[in-house]
Parts: sequence; C-alpha cells; structure tokens
Amino acid sequence: MVKQKYLEKAEVLIEALPYIQRFNRKIVVVKYGGSAMLDEELKENVIKDVVLLKLVGFKPIIVHGGGKEISRWVSKVGMEPHFVNGLRVTDKDTMEIAEMVLSKVNKELVTLVQSLGVKAVGISGKDGGLLQVDKKLSEGEDIGFVGEIRKVEPKILYDMLEKDFLPIVFPVGYDEHFATYNINADDAACAIAEAVHAEKLAFLSDIEGVYKDQNDPSTLISELRVNEAEELIREGFVGGGMIPKLHNCINAIENGVNRVHILDGRIPHSLLLEIFTNKGIGTAILREDGEKFNHADE
Repeated sequence: MVKQKYLEKAEVLIEALPYIQRFNRKIVVVKYGGSAMLDEELKENVIKDVVLLKLVGFKPIIVHGGGKEISRWVSKVGMEPHFVNGLRVTDKDTMEIAEMVLSKVNKELVTLVQSLGVKAVGISGKDGGLLQVDKKLSEGEDIGFVGEIRKVEPKILYDMLEKDFLPIVFPVGYDEHFATYNINADDAACAIAEAVHAEKLAFLSDIEGVYKDQNDPSTLISELRVNEAEELIREGFVGGGMIPKLHNCINAIENGVNRVHILDGRIPHSLLLEIFTNKGIGTAILREDGEKFNHADE
C-alpha cells in the first residue's frame, strides 16, 4: 500500500499542474527584499523558488533592493544618515556606497542561481538604458540622488529571456545627464513589470499581505480586486508602508500586469505556495475582470 505521505506529495504536484500550464512561458517579476535578504537560509529558499519557476517554464525576472545592507555599510564607514520627510537623503558619497553594496548583493544572488544550475545575469538599471529617471523630490524638498522612473527600455531584459538567462536587476538608473540615481526597489519592480507586460508581479517583503484589520492576523485578505484595494485605502483600513505598496500594485495592474502578489518572504517557499496552491498564502490583487483562483475548493 502506498504510504499517505507519498499520496500527499502527488496531490501537491497535481494541484500545481493547472498553474504551471496557465503560466507557461509567461513573464513573472519577483521583487525581493526585506529580512529574507539577510537570512542565508531564507535567501536560499527564495532563490530555489525562483529557479523552480524557471525550470517549469515560467520566465522570471528578479528585482532586488538592499536598503538594510546599505544602511549597515553607511554606518560602517562612519557616515551619519540624514532624513527628509522620513526619506533618507542620498548624497554623492551615499550614492557611491549604495551602488557598490547593491552590486555586491546582485552578484551574490547571481552566484546562488548559477549554483542551482540556471544561467543568470546581474544588471543595474543603467545597463542597456533600462531605467531612466528624473530627480525625485519629497514634498518639494531635495533628497539627493533619488530617482523617479521616467522611462523603461526593456530590450536588454527581452534579449536575456530569449537566450534563456534569468535576469537579476538592482534599482540604480541615470538621468538625462547620465548622473547615477538610487531608485525605490518597489517602484523599479512595478515599472519593469509594466514594461515587459508581466503576467505576475510578486512582492516578497516583511508583511504577510493585506489585512482587513491590521491588528488581527486572522483578517488576512486572500484576493482583492483593484476597486476593493482602493476602498481599503480610502476607508483607512491600511496605513503606513502598505499604502505606497498598494498604490504600486494598483498602478501595475492598471498598466497591464495581470496579477500582483504581496507575500511574506520570511515564510519558507511563500512564493511557490502562493502561485501553485489553491488557497495561496499572501494577498493577490487582480483586475476588475480578473478570475479569482484562491479558495477554489471552498
């Protein structure tokens, strides 16, 4: 008699099958950040998830940040961080450190992907003119070399995907004078997902998803349509850092991305659980006419 645990494994694989069929050869952008970048075991789990997506026929692109690592190195060299309206001011020296740190993180991720048998290429938003920016102000105040994306030139990404590479992008771009600017990684992931007409955009961060009540984990919302997400913001159910994240999700969907997922990167294999299972694990945001997948068996 076949042991129950083997049957359960088979059921998991069968449950994944329709999702693998549905998203085969489709582009998926994964924004990778938060604590999952600092914990080696979690980092390896995330990269294994993305590699698996690649091997079953998806076309993943990783966009990563490195804010915590940048802060660590800024402190390490004895520089005092300055903030305007809660945003770090990126002066020329800080920008230099940020680019070096992000490049270091990028090549570590490339190495990890390569060690799992998949070809990867790490690039910045400056390569191939990928991310072109204007200077970003905060409520009219100068915050240094922080860029707002003006244009995305996705050809370099299409070229890499066509040659079967997994692109890994860090969010640094340049302005019309070719000065280097740091870019918010969420903004970069959204802009890239829109430019390549991604089927999915997944945010891996330190939050489990969107809650109806921020103080009650049992109110996690599995799926939201755009109008429902806008209503949550309007009625004050979400606050803090979730507001810009939800706005990013809404903008991405309104600009052609089919589904956006907000996931807790601290949960091992949260990306696979969200994409390949009926119940999912985080919050999926979809178009008004988007088909709801989760809770299909309820």
